[in-house]
Amino acid sequence: MNPGSQLPPRAAARKTQSKPKTGKKSNTKSKGGFRWGRFFFISFFVILLLAAAFIGYLWWETKGALQDISTDNNNGVETVVAPEDSVKVKPTALLLLGLDHRPKLGTMNTDVIMVAALNPKTKSAVVVSIPRDTRVELPGYKTQKANHYYAGFYMNSEQSAKEAKEAAARDGVKKMFGEFFDIPIQYTAVINFDGFSAVVDALGGVEVDVDMDMRYKDSVDGTDINLTKGLQTLNGKQALDFVRYRKSNNGTKASSDFERNKRQAVVLGAVTDKMKSLGGAAKMGAVIDRVGKNMKMDMPAKEIENMMYTYFGISKEDITFIPIEGSWRSPYVYLNEEKLAEAKAALQAKLAE
Repeated sequence: MNPGSQLPPRAAARKTQSKPKTGKKSNTKSKGGFRWGRFFFISFFVILLLAAAFIGYLWWETKGALQDISTDNNNGVETVVAPEDSVKVKPTALLLLGLDHRPKLGTMNTDVIMVAALNPKTKSAVVVSIPRDTRVELPGYKTQKANHYYAGFYMNSEQSAKEAKEAAARDGVKKMFGEFFDIPIQYTAVINFDGFSAVVDALGGVEVDVDMDMRYKDSVDGTDINLTKGLQTLNGKQALDFVRYRKSNNGTKASSDFERNKRQAVVLGAVTDKMKSLGGAAKMGAVIDRVGKNMKMDMPAKEIENMMYTYFGISKEDITFIPIEGSWRSPYVYLNEEKLAEAKAALQAKLAE
């Protein structure tokens, strides 16, 4: 039995969503420094969110976290989604954005940009990522880097309240990237990277075989990586450092993007295995709480609940990850048109299954 069916009915009323505004020019400048493990972070949170239903007896804690995650409310009243449009029965596309909120950087750029297509019939997903420096050229929008659009919509919103400006930014990028990928995108999730460290700490750390000594320090953005080679249990900060490491400025070997991608997969596997273990299960309440504090999503809380239970048991093997390749010609990444077409086709096919 779905644990949610035992809850008292929620108050509900219908509301309409305002039409997203066309993006305007952004004056936000991209700062240098570390490039984040784009693929890893969003896939980690997607799997974490879908796996949260694994612990039914923690439903009441989960319920509170879902209310924290969802930004869909009007004076405490959720949007009512028609049964035939629910994520339980209808394929759904999500825009997944990662914001780097490190205080020393002070940026609003979305350094992780992914689009996920989820199919409830096959219990599977396609997740497509594009580089943050991708040159985007669309009619009606300023030609600029992909990661500048969120900040542009935020800064140029006519709203004054922070929450309203964030909503305008989410709506703007959702519409824009929907046009870019030629699919309807229903929802946007925005994730704070700080949550990754908090989740790993909530799990009591993860066991990882660090493949090399790693040392990198940057006083500008506050990065301070200091890891030694060998099998060990990493806390949240150390796990984040492990998947971020690329450069070296203190005698250790530098790392390639290929090696970093392998490390991201290693940690992702370690986290999912820990969540499914008996010890991880006992800590899922704290894990769900950390997710609630570090993710905002414009999906109604009831639909997030439905998504969790619909995709219960999904594994890494059920998710097809497609990073779109491109070539760097300063200051942009120009996507490979053939690879972009393949990614669009994969998203469209998943939504049509």
